[in-house]
Amino acid sequence: MQQRYFIRLAYNGTNYHGWQIQLNGISVQAKLQDALSKLLGTPTEVMGAGRTDTGVHAQMMVAHFDAELIKNPEFFVRKLNGILPNDIVIHNIRPVRPDAHARFDAISRTYEYWLTNGKNPFYIHAAARVDSPLDFEAMNRTAALLLEYIDFTSFSKLHTNVKTNDCIVSQAYWEKRGDKWVFTITANRFLRNMVRAIVGTLILVGRGQLNDEGFRAIIEAKDRCLAGSSAFAHGLYLVDIVYPDTIFE
Repeated sequence: MQQRYFIRLAYNGTNYHGWQIQLNGISVQAKLQDALSKLLGTPTEVMGAGRTDTGVHAQMMVAHFDAELIKNPEFFVRKLNGILPNDIVIHNIRPVRPDAHARFDAISRTYEYWLTNGKNPFYIHAAARVDSPLDFEAMNRTAALLLEYIDFTSFSKLHTNVKTNDCIVSQAYWEKRGDKWVFTITANRFLRNMVRAIVGTLILVGRGQLNDEGFRAIIEAKDRCLAGSSAFAHGLYLVDIVYPDTIFE
C-alpha cells in the first residue's frame, strides 16, 4: 500500500542550479530523487513546495513523495542523510493524506535576504555584500508599502508561464541581526525572482536613489524594467512554509 509523505529538508544552494531538475546542471531535486530511489529500491519522484534559483539556499524546504509504508521514519531519515551530500540535510518525514501536495497546499512561504555592509570572509556564499552606506530606516518604511499591493508584475521574472502575478504579502521588514541585516518577507505565493527584485529595488531606496512615491510608481506600472536589478542569489533563504493541519495524518 502506497503512503504519501512530506519530507522536510534544508540545503546550501551554492553548488546547485536551484531546486528543480535541470537538463545541464546539478539540482537539489535530482540529488534527493536519486537518494530516495536508491534507499527505497525503486524509482521515486519528489515534488517540491516551489523552486529556488541557482545559488539560493533553503533552511526549510518541503517536498512530497509516495512509497510503501515506512515503519521506522527516524532510521529512514538517518539512512537517507548518509546517502545525500553534506550540503543537503533531511530533518524529518511525515505521513500526509493521499491528496496532499507540497506546492499547492502551502498556505504561506517566508523568505529571508541576508545583507552585510562590508567585507566578511564568513559570508562569501551566505550573504550579499553592499559596501555603500544604506538607510535601513527608509528601506523598512518603503518595504511596508508592499502590504498595500497585490499585483507584483514589476518584480517578476519576464516571460514566465504563470496565470497570475497576484500575491498577498503579509509581512515585509528589515532588522539587524548581529553583524548582518535581514529582510523578511511572507506571502501566500511568490513569483520567480520576486524577492531578489524587491531587495534590489529597496537597496536603491537605501542609497537615496528612490523614494516611497517612486517605489509605488514602479509597482503600479507593472513593468519589470522599471524596478532595480535583482540582488545576488546567495543572500536569499527560504526559511518557512506553512500548511493546514488537516493534511497530516
